Amino acid sequence: MNLPPGYTARPMVLADATVIAERSAAYTSALLGFEKHSPEDVANYLRDPGTDLATDGWVVAGPDGEFAGSATAVPITGGTHVNVDILSSDIAILDWLLDQAERRARLVGRDDVVVKVGVIREDELLPKVLAPRGFTVGTSVHRMRISFDGPMPVPDVPEGVVVRRGAPDEASRRAAHGVLMEAFQDQPGTLPRPFEEWAASRESRSTFDWSQVTIAELDGRAAGVTECNDNFVSTVNCGYVGRLAVVPSARGRGLAKFLLRDAFAVDAAAGRSGTILHVDTSNPTPAVALYTGVGMRPDLISDIWTRTITA
Repeated sequence: MNLPPGYTARPMVLADATVIAERSAAYTSALLGFEKHSPEDVANYLRDPGTDLATDGWVVAGPDGEFAGSATAVPITGGTHVNVDILSSDIAILDWLLDQAERRARLVGRDDVVVKVGVIREDELLPKVLAPRGFTVGTSVHRMRISFDGPMPVPDVPEGVVVRRGAPDEASRRAAHGVLMEAFQDQPGTLPRPFEEWAASRESRSTFDWSQVTIAELDGRAAGVTECNDNFVSTVNCGYVGRLAVVPSARGRGLAKFLLRDAFAVDAAAGRSGTILHVDTSNPTPAVALYTGVGMRPDLISDIWTRTITA
């Protein structure tokens, strides 16, 4: 597949983060009334050590040299899945970029590879490219938000639970990572990376600090964790819960609800106007009910289109 006449493509570089964030903000604002990603969020994603921009990213320029589109195809979970982010208002450019992403997916996997593309439900253009290629909607991700009118109450710590603020050393970071691995073991597409890669990715983010990790211990063992960051502070002044996890043996004891309300209280005390998180509606735990039960509501829904490609 070729680009339209006069259009050129090159590998993505980190400096492209600025223009990608600007164009993404314009595109999503037209659909939603607000921008989906902050500039920091875009830059963090591109600088992540798991993303090799030389092979995993493309930028297309028009005949006038102006930005016309971009895409990344990043392998996760050892190459069994590839996450694709794609941006253009031109269907021919979208088609070409998706072709590059699928080609990349064929190279990274050893067997079948699941290619995943998130599409804002209000976006009518991208599905016109995905559906003819055999992509179908596998699940949806809701961006949940709670807004604060003032201070949020600090929740009571559940009986028998010890709360550890921050993960300043390797031991505490490994404990947090262990909770994530155990909690997400039945969700292969969302399983965290091995410890060293996971820790390096957090270190690379401008919006993250290890003090934003909270570990809940039960019977002397790490049983729950929240991993928060400032991805949405510059755009909507909201805190963000990047990961919330409770190990299966500790579920049903109010630990997840406590960790959520604790995050709300921390964000409100810091002057944030709310807290945001994302939830996959196919999550085998009753996560959506948990979030709505503490007052969160979806303000953005993305459908996850998938296609399995033979490597």
